[in-house]
Amino acid sequence: MNKVVANVEEAMAGIEDHMTLMLGGFGLCGIPENCIAQMVKMGVNGLTCISNNAGVDDFGLGLLLEHHQIRKMISSYVGENDEFERQMLSGELEVDLIPQGSLAERCRAGGAGIPAFFTPAGYGTEVGEGKEVREYNGKPHILEEALTADFAIVKAWKGDTEGNLVYKATAQNFNHVMAMAGKITIAEVEELVQPGELDPNFIHTPGIFVQRIFQGETYEKRIEQRTVRER
Repeated sequence: MNKVVANVEEAMAGIEDHMTLMLGGFGLCGIPENCIAQMVKMGVNGLTCISNNAGVDDFGLGLLLEHHQIRKMISSYVGENDEFERQMLSGELEVDLIPQGSLAERCRAGGAGIPAFFTPAGYGTEVGEGKEVREYNGKPHILEEALTADFAIVKAWKGDTEGNLVYKATAQNFNHVMAMAGKITIAEVEELVQPGELDPNFIHTPGIFVQRIFQGETYEKRIEQRTVRER
């Protein structure tokens, strides 16, 4: 199976209105910049996006929010985006906020074929309302269901033509679990290499989970909040 596609346009073929998408990244680190920009160009609408963050006002998923292309966000940390806040408070955007660890595990469970699991996180809060509760080791746990998506869109530091991926630093937080949970997984990489060039001991996502891979053209790699020490 030839997984390499020529460009982002070819990689994103088949993404349509009202689909559910997983988008990797942590803050603005390790986000699929090329694929997000392409979705803006495609004009797909009514999307459900599963992502730890919602980008910032003029970058990342913030670009899709700006064009009102997202119907629902399933996220953990969304505090850097004023447009997200405006749409949520006005009722334009449906939002499902999930504890960060639960979000990661729900994605991992989806990729592993585990339909649901119990966790203490969220019990006694709005997160746990209406969910089944069981007690384990004297502690109440709520039932959380796994997450999957029509497409998982991830960004890796390096990848080979067979779809094996290596992430760098904080980009590991969500990209690798989301790569497992998409019916079709698209990977954009900073450097595309030949099989055998990646050390097999350091591959984070095996190629079996990836259906399409391409080398991205440019990466802005913005910093969410630049903090410097006074001299």
